[in-house]
Amino acid sequence: MKKRWLMMLAIMLLIFTTACSKDAGSSEGDKKETSKKDKEVELTFMMWGNEAHQEVYNDLIKKFNVEHPNIKVKMETVPFPDYQQKITVLAAGKELPDVGWVAERMVPQFMDNDILEDVTSFKDDKEYDMDDFFPSTLELFERDSHLYGIPFSTPPMVLFYNEDLFVNAGEKTPNEHLADGTWNWEQFEKSAKAISAQGVYGANFFRDWNTWIALLSHTWGNGGDLFNEEQTEFTWNSPQGVESLKMLDRMMFTDKSHPKAGEQVSFESGKIGMFFDVYSYVSRAREIGDFTFDIAPLPEGTEGRYPMLGQAGYSIFKGSKHPEEAKELLKFFTSQEGITATSTYFVPPRESVLGSDEFINQPNNPPKESIQKAVLDEMDNARLQAGHKNWQKIDNAVQFGFDELFGELKEPEEILKEMEEKITPLMK
Repeated sequence: MKKRWLMMLAIMLLIFTTACSKDAGSSEGDKKETSKKDKEVELTFMMWGNEAHQEVYNDLIKKFNVEHPNIKVKMETVPFPDYQQKITVLAAGKELPDVGWVAERMVPQFMDNDILEDVTSFKDDKEYDMDDFFPSTLELFERDSHLYGIPFSTPPMVLFYNEDLFVNAGEKTPNEHLADGTWNWEQFEKSAKAISAQGVYGANFFRDWNTWIALLSHTWGNGGDLFNEEQTEFTWNSPQGVESLKMLDRMMFTDKSHPKAGEQVSFESGKIGMFFDVYSYVSRAREIGDFTFDIAPLPEGTEGRYPMLGQAGYSIFKGSKHPEEAKELLKFFTSQEGITATSTYFVPPRESVLGSDEFINQPNNPPKESIQKAVLDEMDNARLQAGHKNWQKIDNAVQFGFDELFGELKEPEEILKEMEEKITPLMK
């Protein structure tokens, strides 16, 4: 009896010890999991936006930190003209940011260089609701059934115009010409000349003297293009391309309705009648108090109206030390809440936000009907800016040609011929 009792006691002690051991292991596991979850990490987010854009992201990051207090986000800004080169340098040094803005012209190069992280898994997250995105806005970031980024801005280029200058000159505004069916490139030149005066220019195609891309809308409208469809040939050396450069030459040097290169005259100063930029420029235009501004679609060419579609998105860069946390940040930025916040300045890619009051009824926005005509109605006509893995070299060759035009050194025909000779080898 005594032996049986001792045996039962030994079994009970063994069970107790095992249970305690399991509990200790479980507790230790929980501690490790909690410790991992609470471990503080820092992500770098890189962008090229202005101060107003930065304020929006500061607020978004604060909201993100409420749900993710252990993830700190450091925001860095780089001027747009330097951004692509900066990313290329950082990639070479293995010092890429965790998350960053990417523009349409950068994506092909970044994909070819294999520096973008695959985020195809977002499609499986029902709560994220990928179906809310317009499918066309995702095409830029797709390759071989994989997704390498998420858009946040899909604005067509629009024409910002100083309504006061048109009224004071007794001229019809672009929207009045649009209503009459006379808003074409020929009328655009006439209007620009008519509202020009001493120190006041009728139009400006350039945000800065390196952003020549707005002129492609003139070429597209008349049936030409920068590259062929396969992007294997430079095709701007064409009658349509020549006419685009000739138009700019006339406006600069004959009509004097366009600033000359180097002149720093902003639309906000009230000395530019018509200014070409993507809709996100509205964040600066809203601050104008000295004159009335409005927006209109671009002029129409012989083959139609084709505004340039500026597209920007976010990507996670390969090599991040915290890829899962980077995905959480990207999901938050591109959630309905995040896209609604950035729609203050950008045309949203989520269908639920594009038609919302938050997007349309911003303080000091252009009239609702102007946004409808110049932005929403033009989305189907808009074309993506050409991208190519050798874009930086191509862009440098084009800019060299424009420098010759600005200096009246050569005629448009010769300039485009030389562009073709330099760029064709880069297309192979």
